Parts: sequence; structure tokens; C-alpha cells
Amino acid sequence: MKKFFLTLLLLSCWITSGTAGAAEDGQVKIIATEELKTILATADAQYLVIDARNPAEYQEVHIQGAINIPANKFKEFQHLLPQDKTVQLIFYCNGVKCGKSNRAAKSAREEGYTNILIYAEGMPVWEEKGLPIYAGPNFEEHIKTTMLSPGELQTLIKEKNSGITVVDVRDAEEYKEGHIPGSINIAAEIFASKSDVLDKDKKIVVYCNSGGRSYTAYRKLMKLGYENIYQALFFDWKNQARLRQLEKYNSAIST
Repeated sequence: MKKFFLTLLLLSCWITSGTAGAAEDGQVKIIATEELKTILATADAQYLVIDARNPAEYQEVHIQGAINIPANKFKEFQHLLPQDKTVQLIFYCNGVKCGKSNRAAKSAREEGYTNILIYAEGMPVWEEKGLPIYAGPNFEEHIKTTMLSPGELQTLIKEKNSGITVVDVRDAEEYKEGHIPGSINIAAEIFASKSDVLDKDKKIVVYCNSGGRSYTAYRKLMKLGYENIYQALFFDWKNQARLRQLEKYNSAIST
């Protein structure tokens, strides 16, 4: 019996070690912003940073020094990869919910490349942190946001099946002083890096006091691939709330 259990234990260890080896072979490692910064700052490092987004996104803005190999056109752009398949390839796209870098990395593995990393936080976080970028001529082009009035926003909030998430992009201190009921707080300066909590299938409403910070958050959501985005102003919301209170007060007096 002891011999049986010893054999079973050895067999289990052998299977476990074999599985671990298989997992490590060709495994793609996810790296964060600080790790990518370290790699780019290493003078003798052999690496290639690859933007897996489409050419229009790449031309608008990309990480300085990156080349463009769109995930959906990998074969067409494959010749840009180094012949040495041990060179470190670092893929990125538009954040943690963007699948383009994963698809491009998978294609690279299938072509025999063995040293692959994915910078999952991607372009929005890199830009948000003020790190080196190439900005194309359309980078600062103003976008038109879909603005909600206080009444429209209140209607959406009251609807049971509206599928809405309201995000206050002001500082935590401002949020604590007063905010739209039911809203969550993600400050504009860290919005891209914290946006993974937002469901892409829901309507996302971003707001601040006067529109500057919520415009920034709106723009980041567009780059992250969100489609149902709206903007609101807390200043207007508060004024509308005051008017409602005044109307109730006047109504109470008149009766």
C-alpha cells in the first residue's frame, strides 16, 4: 500500500511539473506601465513595441517608437517583425478591455515568436500618465459630446432598465461634498487606468462641475472603445435641484 501511494505521489508530481512547463512555454506575460517604462529605458534591451490598433488610431497617437501591426491585418504587416524570433515583442492597444493586443500576440506565437509581452493598460493609460507619445495632426481635434440636460439624466436614472452608470470625474473631496445620487467616483486624471469597472454594455454618463474634466473622461472613453457615452454638468444639476426645491416651497406656501 505504501508503495502504491509513493508511486501515485511521484506520478502526480511528474504531471504537475509537466503541466507547469507547458504553461510557461509560449506564455504571454502581462506588464504594467512601470514595467514598460523600465524596458524602454534600458539601453541595451532588444525589444519591439507594437501597436495592434487600426492605422487611423495609430496615426492619431501612439507610444513613441512603436510600429503598427493591426491585429486584423497581421499577415499583411508581418514582414515588419524581426527575423530573430527571440526578440522581445510588446503588444498594446486601447486598454484592458481591448482584445486587439491579445489577438496580435496569439498570431505572433503561431509564427514562432517566443518572447512576447502585452502592455494591457495600453494607449489611454500611457497617454494619461504623460509618457512619451507621437501625436498626429488630428490628436487635438475637438470632439462633439452627447450632452444630457438635468431632466434627461434624471429620467434615465429613474428608469429601471435604462442600464446606466453615472460617473463623477471630480476629485474625491468634491465628490464627498455632494454628488448626483447613485453616481460613482473616478477622478479624471486616473480615469483610463480605473475604467475597467465600467460595463461597455451600459450607458456611461460622465460629469464634473463645468465640463472640462468630463470632456477629458468622455474622450478617454471613446479611445477605450465605449460607444454609449454621455456628458452632464453638476452645475446644471444643482441649479435644477434648487429650482425644484423652490417650486415645492412656493407650492406649499400657496396652499
